[in-house]
Amino acid sequence: MASSSVFSPLLRALRPSTSCSGRSSATHDNSAAAVVAAGGAAPRPAPLAAVVSHRRELLLGAALGAAFLKAPLPAEAREVEVGAVLPPAASNPGFVFFRATSKDTPALRAGNVQPYEFILPPTWKQTRVANILSGNYCQPKCAEPWVEVKFEDDKQGKVQVVASPLIRLTNRPNATIEDIGSPERLIASLGPFVTGNTFDSDELVDTSVEKIDGQTYYSYVLETPLALTGSHNLAKATAKGNTVVLFVASASDKQWQSSEKVLKTIVDSFKV
Repeated sequence: MASSSVFSPLLRALRPSTSCSGRSSATHDNSAAAVVAAGGAAPRPAPLAAVVSHRRELLLGAALGAAFLKAPLPAEAREVEVGAVLPPAASNPGFVFFRATSKDTPALRAGNVQPYEFILPPTWKQTRVANILSGNYCQPKCAEPWVEVKFEDDKQGKVQVVASPLIRLTNRPNATIEDIGSPERLIASLGPFVTGNTFDSDELVDTSVEKIDGQTYYSYVLETPLALTGSHNLAKATAKGNTVVLFVASASDKQWQSSEKVLKTIVDSFKV
């Protein structure tokens, strides 16, 4: 999976070390030799497939642990505040401007998602999207939604861009979001990708529809006390090409108290 050039050190830091696996193999061989020398039978080697599978599980666990549990990373792998690498937002003082390009995600490189943009406070940081969530393994024909990019700030909340194949929601090629159905119907299908687990229609507080440069967007306000993403969620969705793109901002109760206005500004700025 290719990463944004800003955070390539993070992926390099999570890559397994060749020297480490070499040391591990050497240790195993020496131990086996010692058993034979002592007169015992040499242990039967595990099937190659099992060894490879186990090693992959260990490496994946280490990578996801660093990404999701925020385990300390080497200095060169620490995340960078977006204010250090993104230009100021011309129309929103105090924010910076992010526009996704083909360098950022597999779906953009495959042409499955049109470039999208939004603004962020300069203190926010981009976070790594796990390969299994990124759509990297299924491009250019993914059957299920995937996560494009993620940004967060510990004090204010987090945002992510989720893309869903249009065919998952309608059989009409190049359908508009209106062709798919009402705002309520769309969120009923994509709600779990807002909350991170389940969605109940009672959690939907408000919806709105707006046109920006001829493109229709559905916007949502959700109160989701049981959501994994946070008890407060804002979302904005549109359809373009073969994909529905969903932008989600999430916050805990504590974050929402101080950052509700900021999160609404971020979501309002989203365009495809």
